[in-house]
Amino acid sequence: MDTPDYLLPYLSATRRYGAGFGALLWASPRTQAARFAALLRAVDVNNLTILDVGCGRGDLFTFMIHHGICPAAYIGLEAVEALAAAAEAKRLSNARIIRGDFVRDPRQLEAGADVLLFSGSLNTLDERAFYQTLTNAYTAARRAVVFNFLCSSDLAASSFLTWHRSEAVLAFARKQCDRVRLWDDYLKGDATVAMEKEPL
Repeated sequence: MDTPDYLLPYLSATRRYGAGFGALLWASPRTQAARFAALLRAVDVNNLTILDVGCGRGDLFTFMIHHGICPAAYIGLEAVEALAAAAEAKRLSNARIIRGDFVRDPRQLEAGADVLLFSGSLNTLDERAFYQTLTNAYTAARRAVVFNFLCSSDLAASSFLTWHRSEAVLAFARKQCDRVRLWDDYLKGDATVAMEKEPL
């Protein structure tokens, strides 16, 4: 089966960096941390089961642990083998890593999680795949979907990155549910949206 375009940048980066930080396509650890903090400001995941969609090396769970955040269970979903193996190698408590492509196989999102989290893993998807993935995620989530996305060209300098206007993303989200919130005060060019099925 051919490798989809949205995974090619990650596979190229893992050939160059292995499972090092450069393979995640983040600009820096600082911007990664800013996005993680925004996700966790949007939703209290303590005592909930979470699915980290496109989990990379499991850095989000490590970030949670360092900040005293304790989900009931952490499930990481990752399509790039080198990154999934690195996440598993951390042997984190209450953590399970699933290998799978959530775009080609949306059933991978049906892991029984309360909250689905996306941090950076939507950034290489085209517009159609971006919105279809969020639709699938909202269907699969028991309680909420929270995601970061690039909201201007400021951080979308590479040709493989895509960005979406906040107004369009909010309009889409509000068609799915009544409880929609947005944060865009943490990093210029990035935004975080929470779509809640019930108050969290």
